[in-house]
Amino acid sequence: MSGRESRPAAFVARPRDPDAWVRAPEPAAAPASVKGEVFTARLTVDVTPALRGRIKVAAFTRGLTVADMLRAMLEQAFPEPDGSAQ
Repeated sequence: MSGRESRPAAFVARPRDPDAWVRAPEPAAAPASVKGEVFTARLTVDVTPALRGRIKVAAFTRGLTVADMLRAMLEQAFPEPDGSAQ
């Protein structure tokens, strides 16, 4: 063996209040600065290779990064309830 001690994965109980759990910050996540804005959550979505290619081409032709394009699309689809952006 390598001499390393392996630790079991830490599991948590299901949240009692799902809304509060979703809005809570990630405990181990360090905020990353992106163009002056702070993003503290990462979202992973599985797509087909063909769809990924179409998304990348669309972002390139618009002169955007895939992340910036998808953030704008998500902001438009899911605006803040009071209309203000964070």
